Amino acid sequence: MRLKPKFILTSAALLLACSTAQADVLKWGASRDIGSLDPYSYGDSFTINVLNHTYEGLVRYDKNLKIEPALAESWEILDDQITWRFKLRPDVTFHNGNTFTAEDVVASLQRVSHETSPLKGNLPAYVSSKVVDDLTVDVVLTGPYPLLLNDLTNIHIFDKQWMVENDAELPTDIGAGTEGYATYNANGTGPFIVESRQPDAKTVFVVNPDWWDTPEHNLTGFELLPVNSAATRVAAMLSGEINFTNDAPVQDLPRLAAAPDVNVLEGVDLRTVMLGMSFRDKLVSGLDNPFKDVRARKALYQAIDMEQLRKKVMREKSRNAGAVIAPPIPGYTEALDERFAFDVDAAKALLAEAGVPEGLEFDFNCLQDGLVNEEQICQAIAAMWSRIGLKPNLDVAPQAVQTPKRTTGKADVYTLGWATLPMLDAYSPLLQIFHSKEGNSGVFNWGDWSYPELDKLVQSAGSELDLEKRIALETQALQIVKDEVIMIPLHQQPMVWATTKNVSDMPLFPDNKPRLWYASMK
Repeated sequence: MRLKPKFILTSAALLLACSTAQADVLKWGASRDIGSLDPYSYGDSFTINVLNHTYEGLVRYDKNLKIEPALAESWEILDDQITWRFKLRPDVTFHNGNTFTAEDVVASLQRVSHETSPLKGNLPAYVSSKVVDDLTVDVVLTGPYPLLLNDLTNIHIFDKQWMVENDAELPTDIGAGTEGYATYNANGTGPFIVESRQPDAKTVFVVNPDWWDTPEHNLTGFELLPVNSAATRVAAMLSGEINFTNDAPVQDLPRLAAAPDVNVLEGVDLRTVMLGMSFRDKLVSGLDNPFKDVRARKALYQAIDMEQLRKKVMREKSRNAGAVIAPPIPGYTEALDERFAFDVDAAKALLAEAGVPEGLEFDFNCLQDGLVNEEQICQAIAAMWSRIGLKPNLDVAPQAVQTPKRTTGKADVYTLGWATLPMLDAYSPLLQIFHSKEGNSGVFNWGDWSYPELDKLVQSAGSELDLEKRIALETQALQIVKDEVIMIPLHQQPMVWATTKNVSDMPLFPDNKPRLWYASMK
Protein backbone atom coordinates (compact mmCIF):
# COMPACT_ATOMS: atom_id res chain seq x y z
CA MET A 1 0.00 0.00 0.00
CA ARG A 2 1.34 3.39 -0.92
CA LEU A 3 1.29 5.85 1.95
CA LYS A 4 -0.77 8.92 1.09
CA PRO A 5 0.90 12.26 1.74
CA LYS A 6 -0.99 15.04 3.45
CA PHE A 7 0.08 17.19 0.55
CA ILE A 8 2.47 16.73 -2.34
CA LEU A 9 5.06 19.20 -3.57
CA THR A 10 6.59 19.03 -6.98
CA SER A 11 10.31 18.22 -7.01
CA ALA A 12 11.15 21.75 -8.14
CA ALA A 13 9.02 23.43 -5.48
CA LEU A 14 10.34 21.13 -2.80
CA LEU A 15 13.94 21.79 -3.66
CA LEU A 16 13.34 25.52 -3.77
CA ALA A 17 11.67 25.39 -0.35
CA CYS A 18 14.68 23.56 1.06
CA SER A 19 17.35 25.75 -0.51
CA THR A 20 17.46 28.15 2.43
CA ALA A 21 18.20 25.39 4.98
CA GLN A 22 21.13 25.75 7.36
CA ALA A 23 24.55 24.91 6.02
CA ASP A 24 25.02 22.05 8.49
CA VAL A 25 21.74 20.37 7.56
CA LEU A 26 22.49 17.72 4.95
CA LYS A 27 19.94 17.53 2.13
CA TRP A 28 19.72 13.93 0.92
CA GLY A 29 18.15 13.64 -2.52
CA ALA A 30 17.01 10.01 -2.77
CA SER A 31 15.47 8.30 -5.77
CA ARG A 32 12.43 7.33 -3.66
CA ASP A 33 10.86 7.74 -0.27
CA ILE A 34 10.93 5.34 2.63
CA GLY A 35 7.82 3.21 2.86
CA SER A 36 7.02 3.98 6.49
CA LEU A 37 8.49 5.15 9.79
CA ASP A 38 8.04 1.58 11.05
CA PRO A 39 11.27 -0.32 10.27
CA TYR A 40 9.46 -3.66 10.63
CA SER A 41 6.82 -2.81 8.03
CA TYR A 42 8.53 -4.28 4.97
CA GLY A 43 11.78 -6.06 4.11
CA ASP A 44 13.16 -3.07 2.23
CA SER A 45 16.82 -2.33 2.90
CA PHE A 46 16.51 1.38 1.97
CA THR A 47 13.73 2.02 4.48
CA ILE A 48 15.55 0.05 7.18
CA ASN A 49 18.79 1.93 6.48
CA VAL A 50 17.21 5.38 6.70
CA LEU A 51 15.43 4.45 9.93
CA ASN A 52 18.69 3.17 11.38
CA HIS A 53 19.49 6.84 11.95
CA THR A 54 16.60 6.92 14.43
CA TYR A 55 16.35 3.35 15.69
CA GLU A 56 19.27 1.16 16.80
CA GLY A 57 19.98 -2.51 17.39
CA LEU A 58 21.78 -4.37 20.13
CA VAL A 59 24.81 -4.53 17.81
CA ARG A 60 25.83 -2.75 14.62
CA TYR A 61 28.43 -2.79 11.85
CA ASP A 62 31.39 -0.44 12.24
CA LYS A 63 33.18 1.44 9.43
CA ASN A 64 34.82 -1.82 8.31
CA LEU A 65 31.53 -3.75 8.46
CA LYS A 66 32.69 -5.64 11.55
CA ILE A 67 30.17 -6.23 14.31
CA GLU A 68 30.54 -4.01 17.36
CA PRO A 69 28.44 -3.30 20.48
CA ALA A 70 25.57 -0.82 20.25
CA LEU A 71 22.66 -0.99 22.71
CA ALA A 72 24.24 -4.16 24.11
CA GLU A 73 27.68 -3.76 25.66
CA SER A 74 28.56 -7.47 25.74
CA TRP A 75 27.14 -10.96 25.20
CA GLU A 76 27.86 -14.62 25.84
CA ILE A 77 26.48 -18.03 24.89
CA LEU A 78 25.36 -19.97 27.98
CA ASP A 79 26.20 -23.62 28.60
CA ASP A 80 23.10 -24.96 26.85
CA GLN A 81 24.45 -23.48 23.55
CA ILE A 82 21.03 -22.11 22.62
CA THR A 83 20.73 -19.20 25.06
CA TRP A 84 22.53 -15.91 24.43
CA ARG A 85 22.80 -13.47 27.32
CA PHE A 86 23.11 -9.77 26.47
CA LYS A 87 24.31 -7.15 28.91
CA LEU A 88 22.68 -3.85 27.94
CA ARG A 89 24.17 -0.39 27.87
CA PRO A 90 23.15 1.71 30.88
CA ASP A 91 21.98 5.33 30.82
CA VAL A 92 20.45 5.17 27.34
CA THR A 93 17.21 7.06 26.71
CA PHE A 94 14.67 7.05 23.91
CA HIS A 95 13.90 10.26 22.07
CA ASN A 96 10.85 10.83 24.28
CA GLY A 97 13.00 10.62 27.41
CA ASN A 98 12.02 7.09 28.48
CA THR A 99 14.85 4.93 29.85
CA PHE A 100 16.02 1.99 27.76
CA THR A 101 15.71 -1.36 29.60
CA ALA A 102 15.50 -5.08 28.98
CA GLU A 103 11.70 -4.83 28.73
CA ASP A 104 12.13 -2.83 25.53
CA VAL A 105 14.35 -5.49 23.98
CA VAL A 106 11.93 -8.32 24.75
CA ALA A 107 8.95 -6.36 23.41
CA SER A 108 10.84 -5.46 20.24
CA LEU A 109 11.96 -9.03 19.56
CA GLN A 110 8.41 -10.26 20.08
CA ARG A 111 7.12 -7.62 17.66
CA VAL A 112 9.56 -8.34 14.83
CA SER A 113 9.19 -12.14 15.18
CA HIS A 114 5.38 -12.02 15.30
CA GLU A 115 3.68 -14.23 12.71
CA THR A 116 2.32 -11.13 10.93
CA SER A 117 5.72 -9.41 10.73
CA PRO A 118 7.19 -8.99 7.23
CA LEU A 119 10.64 -9.14 8.84
CA LYS A 120 10.18 -12.34 10.85
CA GLY A 121 12.61 -14.04 8.48
CA ASN A 122 15.35 -11.71 9.70
CA LEU A 123 15.39 -13.65 12.99
CA PRO A 124 15.17 -17.22 11.68
CA ALA A 125 16.47 -18.99 14.80
CA TYR A 126 14.59 -16.92 17.38
CA VAL A 127 12.32 -18.73 19.85
CA SER A 128 11.84 -16.41 22.82
CA SER A 129 13.46 -13.86 25.10
CA LYS A 130 13.13 -12.94 28.75
CA VAL A 131 14.18 -10.25 31.17
CA VAL A 132 16.89 -11.30 33.62
CA ASP A 133 17.16 -7.83 35.16
CA ASP A 134 16.80 -4.26 33.92
CA LEU A 135 20.02 -4.46 31.91
CA THR A 136 20.20 -8.18 31.06
CA VAL A 137 18.25 -10.15 28.46
CA ASP A 138 18.35 -13.85 27.57
CA VAL A 139 17.54 -14.81 23.96
CA VAL A 140 16.64 -18.45 23.31
CA LEU A 141 17.21 -19.97 19.86
CA THR A 142 16.03 -23.11 18.08
CA GLY A 143 19.53 -24.61 18.39
CA PRO A 144 23.18 -23.68 18.02
CA TYR A 145 23.26 -20.80 15.55
CA PRO A 146 26.36 -18.84 14.47
CA LEU A 147 24.75 -15.78 12.87
CA LEU A 148 22.59 -14.24 15.57
CA LEU A 149 24.74 -11.12 15.91
CA ASN A 150 24.61 -10.58 12.14
CA ASP A 151 20.82 -10.81 12.29
CA LEU A 152 20.56 -8.39 15.19
CA THR A 153 22.32 -5.59 13.31
CA ASN A 154 19.00 -4.96 11.52
CA ILE A 155 16.60 -5.51 14.41
CA HIS A 156 15.69 -2.08 15.76
CA ILE A 157 14.70 -1.62 19.38
CA PHE A 158 11.42 0.12 20.25
CA ASP A 159 10.28 1.69 23.52
CA LYS A 160 7.78 -0.76 25.06
CA GLN A 161 5.91 1.93 27.02
CA TRP A 162 5.55 4.04 23.85
CA MET A 163 4.23 1.01 21.93
CA VAL A 164 1.70 0.15 24.63
CA GLU A 165 0.46 3.73 24.98
CA ASN A 166 -0.04 4.03 21.21
CA ASP A 167 -1.40 0.55 20.47
CA ALA A 168 1.71 -0.23 18.39
CA GLU A 169 2.75 -3.57 19.89
CA LEU A 170 1.97 -5.46 16.67
CA PRO A 171 3.94 -4.93 13.43
CA THR A 172 2.50 -3.16 10.43
CA ASP A 173 2.85 -4.57 6.90
CA ILE A 174 3.07 -2.32 3.85
CA GLY A 175 2.63 -5.30 1.52
CA ALA A 176 -0.61 -6.28 3.23
CA GLY A 177 -1.80 -2.68 3.46
CA THR A 178 -1.80 -2.47 7.26
CA GLU A 179 -0.80 0.75 9.02
CA GLY A 180 -0.59 1.95 12.60
CA TYR A 181 0.80 4.62 14.88
CA ALA A 182 4.38 3.56 14.11
CA THR A 183 3.75 4.09 10.40
CA TYR A 184 3.76 7.85 10.90
CA ASN A 185 5.62 8.29 14.21
CA ALA A 186 9.03 7.20 15.50
CA ASN A 187 10.77 6.97 18.86
CA GLY A 188 14.21 5.38 18.92
CA THR A 189 17.54 5.83 20.67
CA GLY A 190 19.61 6.73 17.60
CA PRO A 191 21.69 9.76 16.59
CA PHE A 192 18.82 11.57 14.82
CA ILE A 193 15.23 12.30 15.81
CA VAL A 194 12.35 12.43 13.31
CA GLU A 195 11.05 15.99 13.60
CA SER A 196 8.43 15.88 10.84
CA ARG A 197 7.32 13.80 7.90
CA GLN A 198 5.42 14.51 4.70
CA PRO A 199 5.25 11.17 2.82
CA ASP A 200 6.54 11.44 -0.75
CA ALA A 201 7.77 14.97 -0.04
CA LYS A 202 10.16 15.44 2.90
CA THR A 203 11.19 13.81 6.17
CA VAL A 204 13.15 16.01 8.56
CA PHE A 205 15.63 14.57 11.07
CA VAL A 206 17.31 16.64 13.78
CA VAL A 207 20.34 15.67 15.83
CA ASN A 208 19.76 13.80 19.09
CA PRO A 209 21.67 15.81 21.72
CA ASP A 210 21.35 12.96 24.23
CA TRP A 211 22.71 10.16 22.06
CA TRP A 212 24.73 7.70 24.15
CA ASP A 213 27.57 7.52 21.60
CA THR A 214 30.18 10.15 20.73
CA PRO A 215 29.18 11.69 17.37
CA GLU A 216 31.74 11.69 14.57
CA HIS A 217 29.49 13.87 12.41
CA ASN A 218 28.97 17.64 12.72
CA LEU A 219 25.42 17.78 11.36
CA THR A 220 22.54 19.47 13.13
CA GLY A 221 20.22 17.28 11.08
CA PHE A 222 19.33 16.07 7.61
CA GLU A 223 16.37 16.10 5.27
CA LEU A 224 15.33 13.08 3.20
CA LEU A 225 13.98 14.44 -0.10
CA PRO A 226 12.56 11.86 -2.53
CA VAL A 227 13.36 13.06 -6.06
CA ASN A 228 12.13 10.31 -8.37
CA SER A 229 13.28 11.90 -11.60
CA ALA A 230 16.94 11.17 -12.32
CA ALA A 231 17.23 14.34 -14.41
CA THR A 232 15.81 16.48 -11.59
CA ARG A 233 18.13 14.81 -9.09
CA VAL A 234 21.18 15.56 -11.23
CA ALA A 235 20.08 19.16 -11.76
CA ALA A 236 19.56 19.57 -8.02
CA MET A 237 23.05 18.24 -7.32
CA LEU A 238 24.65 20.51 -9.90
CA SER A 239 22.86 23.56 -8.50
CA GLY A 240 23.63 22.67 -4.88
CA GLU A 241 19.96 22.31 -3.93
CA ILE A 242 20.79 18.87 -2.55
CA ASN A 243 24.10 17.95 -0.91
CA PHE A 244 24.03 14.20 -1.33
CA THR A 245 22.46 11.42 -3.34
CA ASN A 246 23.02 7.70 -2.93
CA ASP A 247 21.60 7.10 -6.40
CA ALA A 248 23.52 9.11 -8.98
CA PRO A 249 22.38 7.94 -12.45
CA VAL A 250 25.19 6.06 -14.20
CA GLN A 251 24.36 7.71 -17.51
CA ASP A 252 25.07 11.14 -15.98
CA LEU A 253 28.38 10.31 -14.28
CA PRO A 254 30.58 12.13 -16.84
CA ARG A 255 28.53 15.29 -16.36
CA LEU A 256 28.64 15.03 -12.57
CA ALA A 257 32.35 14.20 -12.52
CA ALA A 258 33.12 17.25 -14.67
CA ALA A 259 31.22 19.62 -12.38
CA PRO A 260 33.59 21.69 -10.21
CA ASP A 261 31.37 21.59 -7.12
CA VAL A 262 30.51 17.86 -7.11
CA ASN A 263 32.37 14.79 -5.86
CA VAL A 264 31.47 11.37 -7.32
CA LEU A 265 31.99 8.25 -5.19
CA GLU A 266 31.95 4.93 -7.05
CA GLY A 267 32.00 1.25 -6.14
CA VAL A 268 30.26 -2.04 -6.87
CA ASP A 269 27.36 -2.94 -4.63
CA LEU A 270 27.20 -6.22 -2.74
CA ARG A 271 23.63 -6.46 -4.04
CA THR A 272 23.11 -9.11 -6.72
CA VAL A 273 20.30 -8.44 -9.18
CA MET A 274 18.32 -11.53 -10.19
CA LEU A 275 15.20 -12.65 -12.00
CA GLY A 276 12.75 -14.94 -10.24
CA MET A 277 10.18 -17.16 -11.91
CA SER A 278 6.93 -18.69 -10.71
CA PHE A 279 7.02 -22.46 -10.17
CA ARG A 280 3.24 -22.67 -9.78
CA ASP A 281 1.11 -24.88 -12.02
CA LYS A 282 -0.46 -21.94 -13.85
CA LEU A 283 0.72 -18.58 -15.12
CA VAL A 284 -1.14 -15.44 -14.10
CA SER A 285 -3.09 -15.75 -17.38
CA GLY A 286 -4.30 -19.24 -16.44
CA LEU A 287 -2.09 -20.99 -19.02
CA ASP A 288 0.06 -23.97 -18.01
CA ASN A 289 3.35 -22.73 -16.55
CA PRO A 290 6.37 -23.91 -18.60
CA PHE A 291 8.83 -22.39 -16.08
CA LYS A 292 8.29 -25.37 -13.79
CA ASP A 293 10.69 -27.07 -16.24
CA VAL A 294 14.37 -26.27 -15.65
CA ARG A 295 14.96 -26.29 -19.42
CA ALA A 296 12.56 -23.37 -19.89
CA ARG A 297 14.22 -21.47 -17.08
CA LYS A 298 17.66 -22.08 -18.56
CA ALA A 299 16.36 -20.90 -21.94
CA LEU A 300 15.41 -17.55 -20.42
CA TYR A 301 18.88 -17.39 -18.85
CA GLN A 302 20.80 -18.16 -22.05
CA ALA A 303 18.77 -15.68 -24.10
CA ILE A 304 20.09 -12.75 -22.03
CA ASP A 305 23.13 -10.98 -23.45
CA MET A 306 24.68 -9.72 -20.22
CA GLU A 307 27.61 -8.06 -21.94
CA GLN A 308 25.23 -5.90 -23.96
CA LEU A 309 23.36 -4.99 -20.76
CA ARG A 310 26.63 -4.13 -19.01
CA LYS A 311 27.82 -1.89 -21.84
CA LYS A 312 24.62 -0.28 -23.07
CA VAL A 313 22.33 -0.10 -20.03
CA MET A 314 24.78 -0.06 -17.12
CA ARG A 315 27.46 2.04 -18.87
CA GLU A 316 30.10 -0.60 -17.97
CA LYS A 317 29.64 0.15 -14.27
CA SER A 318 28.09 -3.19 -13.24
CA ARG A 319 29.75 -6.59 -12.73
CA ASN A 320 28.21 -9.56 -14.56
CA ALA A 321 27.32 -12.36 -12.14
CA GLY A 322 26.95 -16.11 -12.44
CA ALA A 323 26.35 -16.61 -8.73
CA VAL A 324 23.48 -15.22 -6.67
CA ILE A 325 25.94 -13.75 -4.14
CA ALA A 326 28.83 -11.32 -4.59
CA PRO A 327 32.51 -12.41 -4.30
CA PRO A 328 33.07 -10.99 -0.78
CA ILE A 329 30.20 -13.03 0.70
CA PRO A 330 31.03 -16.31 2.55
CA GLY A 331 29.84 -19.25 0.45
CA TYR A 332 30.98 -17.73 -2.87
CA THR A 333 33.27 -19.67 -5.22
CA GLU A 334 34.58 -18.78 -8.66
CA ALA A 335 33.01 -21.92 -10.11
CA LEU A 336 29.55 -20.75 -9.01
CA ASP A 337 30.22 -17.41 -10.68
CA GLU A 338 30.61 -18.82 -14.20
CA ARG A 339 27.59 -17.85 -16.27
CA PHE A 340 25.79 -20.13 -18.66
CA ALA A 341 26.79 -18.95 -22.13
CA PHE A 342 24.66 -16.42 -24.00
CA ASP A 343 23.35 -18.58 -26.87
CA VAL A 344 20.13 -17.77 -28.71
CA ASP A 345 20.09 -21.05 -30.65
CA ALA A 346 20.62 -23.07 -27.47
CA ALA A 347 17.82 -21.12 -25.79
CA LYS A 348 15.43 -21.88 -28.65
CA ALA A 349 16.38 -25.56 -28.55
CA LEU A 350 15.71 -25.72 -24.81
CA LEU A 351 12.28 -24.15 -25.27
CA ALA A 352 11.47 -26.73 -27.93
CA GLU A 353 12.64 -29.59 -25.70
CA ALA A 354 10.48 -28.28 -22.87
CA GLY A 355 7.46 -28.03 -25.17
CA VAL A 356 7.05 -24.29 -24.74
CA PRO A 357 4.62 -23.03 -27.39
CA GLU A 358 5.74 -20.39 -29.86
CA GLY A 359 4.59 -16.93 -28.83
CA LEU A 360 3.98 -17.83 -25.19
CA GLU A 361 2.79 -14.75 -23.27
CA PHE A 362 3.70 -14.20 -19.64
CA ASP A 363 3.81 -11.38 -17.11
CA PHE A 364 7.20 -9.69 -16.44
CA ASN A 365 6.94 -7.65 -13.23
CA CYS A 366 9.43 -4.77 -12.80
CA LEU A 367 9.75 -1.67 -10.62
CA GLN A 368 9.93 1.97 -11.60
CA ASP A 369 11.61 2.86 -8.32
CA GLY A 370 13.68 -0.20 -7.52
CA LEU A 371 17.10 -1.24 -8.77
CA VAL A 372 19.62 0.83 -10.73
CA ASN A 373 18.22 1.37 -14.26
CA GLU A 374 15.68 -1.36 -13.60
CA GLU A 375 13.13 -0.24 -16.16
CA GLN A 376 15.76 -0.11 -18.92
CA ILE A 377 17.10 -3.52 -17.88
CA CYS A 378 13.63 -5.03 -18.10
CA GLN A 379 12.94 -3.46 -21.48
CA ALA A 380 16.20 -4.83 -22.88
CA ILE A 381 15.62 -8.34 -21.47
CA ALA A 382 12.05 -8.40 -22.75
CA ALA A 383 13.37 -7.62 -26.24
CA MET A 384 15.94 -10.44 -25.95
CA TRP A 385 13.24 -12.92 -24.93
CA SER A 386 11.14 -11.83 -27.88
CA ARG A 387 13.98 -12.94 -30.17
CA ILE A 388 13.57 -16.55 -29.01
CA GLY A 389 9.84 -16.56 -29.75
CA LEU A 390 8.38 -15.49 -26.41
CA LYS A 391 6.01 -12.60 -25.65
CA PRO A 392 6.76 -11.10 -22.25
CA ASN A 393 4.17 -8.56 -21.15
CA LEU A 394 6.22 -5.91 -19.40
CA ASP A 395 4.47 -4.67 -16.26
CA VAL A 396 6.34 -1.67 -14.81
CA ALA A 397 4.98 0.24 -11.81
CA PRO A 398 6.10 1.62 -8.45
CA GLN A 399 7.17 -0.73 -5.70
CA ALA A 400 4.01 -0.07 -3.68
CA VAL A 401 1.93 -1.40 -6.60
CA GLN A 402 4.16 -4.33 -7.59
CA THR A 403 5.03 -5.81 -4.20
CA PRO A 404 1.52 -7.15 -3.45
CA LYS A 405 1.50 -8.88 -6.84
CA ARG A 406 4.81 -10.56 -6.09
CA THR A 407 3.89 -11.70 -2.60
CA THR A 408 0.52 -13.13 -3.69
CA GLY A 409 1.74 -15.07 -6.75
CA LYS A 410 0.50 -12.58 -9.35
CA ALA A 411 3.87 -12.29 -11.14
CA ASP A 412 5.24 -14.88 -13.59
CA VAL A 413 8.75 -13.38 -13.75
CA TYR A 414 10.06 -10.60 -11.53
CA THR A 415 13.20 -8.72 -10.56
CA LEU A 416 14.86 -9.03 -7.17
CA GLY A 417 17.98 -7.47 -5.67
CA TRP A 418 19.61 -9.09 -2.63
CA ALA A 419 22.60 -7.71 -0.73
CA THR A 420 22.75 -10.53 1.90
CA LEU A 421 21.87 -7.92 4.51
CA PRO A 422 21.99 -7.87 7.41
CA MET A 423 23.96 -11.11 7.63
CA LEU A 424 26.63 -10.48 4.98
CA ASP A 425 26.60 -14.26 4.54
CA ALA A 426 25.19 -16.66 1.93
CA TYR A 427 22.85 -18.05 4.59
CA SER A 428 20.73 -14.90 4.14
CA PRO A 429 19.46 -15.55 0.57
CA LEU A 430 19.58 -19.33 1.05
CA LEU A 431 17.15 -19.13 3.94
CA GLN A 432 14.94 -16.23 2.90
CA ILE A 433 14.76 -16.76 -0.88
CA PHE A 434 15.69 -20.34 -1.79
CA HIS A 435 14.39 -22.38 1.15
CA SER A 436 10.84 -23.72 0.96
CA LYS A 437 8.23 -21.31 2.31
CA GLU A 438 7.54 -22.40 5.87
CA GLY A 439 7.63 -20.55 9.17
CA ASN A 440 10.41 -17.95 9.13
CA SER A 441 12.00 -19.56 6.06
CA GLY A 442 11.34 -18.64 2.44
CA VAL A 443 9.86 -15.23 3.24
CA PHE A 444 11.01 -14.00 -0.19
CA ASN A 445 10.29 -17.30 -1.96
CA TRP A 446 7.75 -15.62 -4.20
CA GLY A 447 7.94 -18.34 -6.86
CA ASP A 448 6.74 -21.17 -4.58
CA TRP A 449 9.60 -23.59 -5.30
CA SER A 450 10.68 -26.37 -2.97
CA TYR A 451 13.85 -28.50 -2.97
CA PRO A 452 14.08 -30.79 0.11
CA GLU A 453 17.79 -31.48 -0.45
CA LEU A 454 18.53 -27.75 -0.55
CA ASP A 455 16.38 -27.16 2.56
CA LYS A 456 18.35 -29.81 4.45
CA LEU A 457 21.68 -28.19 3.54
CA VAL A 458 20.43 -24.75 4.59
CA GLN A 459 19.14 -26.06 7.90
CA SER A 460 22.44 -27.82 8.57
CA ALA A 461 24.39 -24.65 7.75
CA GLY A 462 22.19 -22.69 10.14
CA SER A 463 23.25 -24.81 13.11
CA GLU A 464 26.90 -25.45 12.16
CA LEU A 465 29.24 -23.48 14.43
CA ASP A 466 32.38 -24.55 12.59
CA LEU A 467 32.96 -21.79 10.01
CA GLU A 468 34.66 -23.96 7.38
CA LYS A 469 31.99 -26.66 7.54
CA ARG A 470 29.19 -24.09 7.45
CA ILE A 471 30.56 -22.39 4.34
CA ALA A 472 30.97 -25.78 2.61
CA LEU A 473 27.28 -26.54 3.26
CA GLU A 474 26.27 -23.14 1.91
CA THR A 475 28.34 -23.66 -1.23
CA GLN A 476 26.64 -27.02 -1.85
CA ALA A 477 23.25 -25.37 -1.50
CA LEU A 478 24.25 -22.58 -3.89
CA GLN A 479 25.26 -25.22 -6.43
CA ILE A 480 21.69 -26.56 -6.40
CA VAL A 481 20.41 -23.03 -6.90
CA LYS A 482 22.67 -22.71 -9.93
CA ASP A 483 22.01 -26.15 -11.44
CA GLU A 484 18.24 -25.82 -11.08
CA VAL A 485 18.22 -22.19 -12.27
CA ILE A 486 15.94 -21.31 -9.38
CA MET A 487 16.72 -17.70 -10.16
CA ILE A 488 18.67 -16.05 -12.99
CA PRO A 489 21.61 -13.97 -11.70
CA LEU A 490 22.30 -10.82 -13.71
CA HIS A 491 24.88 -8.58 -12.06
CA GLN A 492 26.12 -6.74 -9.03
CA GLN A 493 24.79 -3.28 -9.67
CA PRO A 494 26.96 -0.16 -9.59
CA MET A 495 27.08 1.89 -6.44
CA VAL A 496 27.37 5.58 -7.23
CA TRP A 497 27.00 8.37 -4.72
CA ALA A 498 27.57 12.07 -5.24
CA THR A 499 28.09 14.96 -2.85
CA THR A 500 28.58 18.67 -3.17
CA LYS A 501 31.99 20.06 -2.23
CA ASN A 502 30.72 21.39 1.09
CA VAL A 503 30.31 17.79 2.27
CA SER A 504 33.77 17.15 3.66
CA ASP A 505 33.32 13.52 4.67
CA MET A 506 30.91 10.86 3.40
CA PRO A 507 32.29 7.31 3.80
CA LEU A 508 31.25 4.97 0.97
CA PHE A 509 30.24 1.59 2.40
CA PRO A 510 30.22 -1.59 0.25
CA ASP A 511 26.75 -2.50 1.53
CA ASN A 512 25.50 0.75 -0.09
CA LYS A 513 24.07 2.03 3.19
CA PRO A 514 24.72 5.68 4.01
CA ARG A 515 25.57 6.20 7.68
CA LEU A 516 25.24 9.91 8.21
CA TRP A 517 26.52 9.74 11.78
CA TYR A 518 29.95 9.59 10.06
CA ALA A 519 29.26 12.50 7.67
CA SER A 520 30.64 16.02 7.97
CA MET A 521 30.00 19.34 6.25
CA LYS A 522 32.23 22.40 5.90
